[in-house]
Amino acid sequence: MNTRTPIAAAVAALALLTASGCAVTRGQESVGAYVDDTTITSTVKGRYVGNKDVDASSISVETLNGTVMLSGFAKNATEKSTAESIARKVNGVKSVKNEIAIRP
Repeated sequence: MNTRTPIAAAVAALALLTASGCAVTRGQESVGAYVDDTTITSTVKGRYVGNKDVDASSISVETLNGTVMLSGFAKNATEKSTAESIARKVNGVKSVKNEIAIRP
């Protein structure tokens, strides 16, 4: 019997145990924060889809620790400000960084 096989199996098992865990993004304190951020992002995107003044497919939404980052393109200043306003009204949002560019 090869003595390397049990050692290799033990090392692989140890690596799997230590590498597995919850999907928490760097800089977040807990799984709860990750879940909250995911909920905020989904809610903002859902409200964009339900709003005729915002093109949901042109605006990206990312959330980290309650701070929402908007990026992408808007047709005009009204669409940009509406997107920000919608994001600010979502429960759990602490701040909004609006980096949406207006298409010329």
